[in-house]
Amino acid sequence: MRYKPTRYQHVFLTGSGRFLPGKPVSNTELDNFIAPINKQSHRIKRRILAENGIVQRHYAIDEQGSRVQTVAGMAASAVQISLSQSGKSLEDVSLLVTGTSGGDVLMPGLANMLQGELQAPPMETHSHHGICAAGVHALKDAANLVESGDHTHALVAAVESPSRLFKHTRFESMGYDLDFDAHFLRWMLSDGAGACVLSSNSVSQNSFVLKVDWIHSKSFSGDFPVCMQLGQGNQGSGRYFMDFDSFALAESNGVLALRQNIRLLPQLFEVGVHEYTELVHAGFVDPEKVDYFLCHYSSEKLGGVTDQLMQKAGLGISKEKWFSNLSTCGNTGSASIYIMLADFLRQTELKPGQKIFCFVPESGRFTVTYMQFTVVSLHQNEKVACDVDPQTEIPPPHDPQSGKNQFVRDILQQLAGIWHGYRSTIWRSLLVKKIIDQSLTLFEYQQWMAYWIPQVREGSVWMRKAIDRLPNHLHELAELILIHAGEEQDDYQILYDDYCAAGGTMDIDHLNRNAGGEALNAYMHSLAGSDRSMGLLGGIYIIEGTGQRIIPVLLPYLRRQLPLNDRGFRFLRYHGENDMHHLNRWLSALQIAVLGENGRENAGAIIQSAKDVAVLYQLQWEHVLQ
Repeated sequence: MRYKPTRYQHVFLTGSGRFLPGKPVSNTELDNFIAPINKQSHRIKRRILAENGIVQRHYAIDEQGSRVQTVAGMAASAVQISLSQSGKSLEDVSLLVTGTSGGDVLMPGLANMLQGELQAPPMETHSHHGICAAGVHALKDAANLVESGDHTHALVAAVESPSRLFKHTRFESMGYDLDFDAHFLRWMLSDGAGACVLSSNSVSQNSFVLKVDWIHSKSFSGDFPVCMQLGQGNQGSGRYFMDFDSFALAESNGVLALRQNIRLLPQLFEVGVHEYTELVHAGFVDPEKVDYFLCHYSSEKLGGVTDQLMQKAGLGISKEKWFSNLSTCGNTGSASIYIMLADFLRQTELKPGQKIFCFVPESGRFTVTYMQFTVVSLHQNEKVACDVDPQTEIPPPHDPQSGKNQFVRDILQQLAGIWHGYRSTIWRSLLVKKIIDQSLTLFEYQQWMAYWIPQVREGSVWMRKAIDRLPNHLHELAELILIHAGEEQDDYQILYDDYCAAGGTMDIDHLNRNAGGEALNAYMHSLAGSDRSMGLLGGIYIIEGTGQRIIPVLLPYLRRQLPLNDRGFRFLRYHGENDMHHLNRWLSALQIAVLGENGRENAGAIIQSAKDVAVLYQLQWEHVLQ
């Protein structure tokens, strides 16, 4: 069965950061940290440095081999930079995902250690363990959860600190010789951390925003033996580090030396380029339309191999589009692509619509990963094609701090939580996606109006029905609802006029609600006729909030794509212009309802109604195009 990349519609990289420990270490200073072990060391080092193109790197140890930065500490520094760029704080984030080949401890996972380092509030955490691809897997994990609506903002971090494996003090104390496979990586890898913020909207303090188009990962571990490993010893030894009686014995047998089977390594790039051609043929990548190519490779020589293979396949990306910071930052494994992205975004003058394609291969047992981003904004205050960015995190109808006292503020806080879940679901509905994608047809717009008209027509009816159930001491509340019902009783006629202006031909009395609208209408009438009619204020919060918060964002898109003049959008425009007054009146009604007799009972009914109507109104949206 063919495995396809995961596409995203509502995931944005809104901030990025990187942290490199200590001062840069040049090639001439390497021996102060990673000293030669035997007679072969100098020759191997010269050969490897000549091929990898690295002229400086960073280590989280000093020349005596002592640690100067923890893994969690480096990741925390990168996280703080990415948060600052995105304009978010730890309190805004509800998901933390990490990738690494090894943290400061064997357990717990890095995400939990990083959360502790940051002293972050309670949140969901996921730790990915691997090698280079672990960073991309962490990003994909977070992107999936943001796209699904489970989280609005997520932090992703990747970090590596292999210098502790390579420090000269360790090998001097071990007193054993090294084979070539164990020598190789000592001159290739270095330390560093990178992080980014993923959001379901494109609001950022940064001067750029990247939309995540898709992410793809495929492992070929069933096809190849292990190529890069720690804990297995020489290839084919059959003994793992936990098989020894002690870690000290495993160490003395060289099992805890990081090894790379370089004879197998060229196969990785052949597999990677083959998978790249599959992505091109499937329409996920167009080499001609790629503006920048960020390719992770451990040496300039292997970067050249990648280029040659792509050119040979007839799908090359011109070298002037390539970006790499390998020579100045070194190879930092899973963190490399984050560090590369952070430097690229800081150094590059981007333009909306540009495509950024990334390739991250992992040699552990051969995994290849790919990502594509699109630049959707350059400046925070830049006007895009419509009046309001559709991915903006649309705020709730009322700021919780607008309540009279703490009890009212607590109710508004709960309602705001319900609103954000509802807003996220509506923004992922097929109707809204088609509006944003500019693919809504005139007929589908007519259909939306046709279903909506009879629903709006009943609004004033169930409001007046509820007034009859209110006790006498709530006469002030009854008057507010009566005013609101009077203002809205003819709204349906405006909507019907829009329907006719859009080409609708059905008589108003023959229009029917869709399944979701029918369920919503039945619920509102039932509640209006019950002893819990006060709860209608929760339903009004969702309904009026939709008109005041969501509809104005969609209106510019509808105007651009549908061949209608303003007569086809009068009701939608009216919603945006007038529902603020309606919501101010609603807040007065809420405070009357919850600060008087049976206030807590009324508050419970209002919150429950908001939850119910959020679900039912969502059904109305979902059934528009069915």
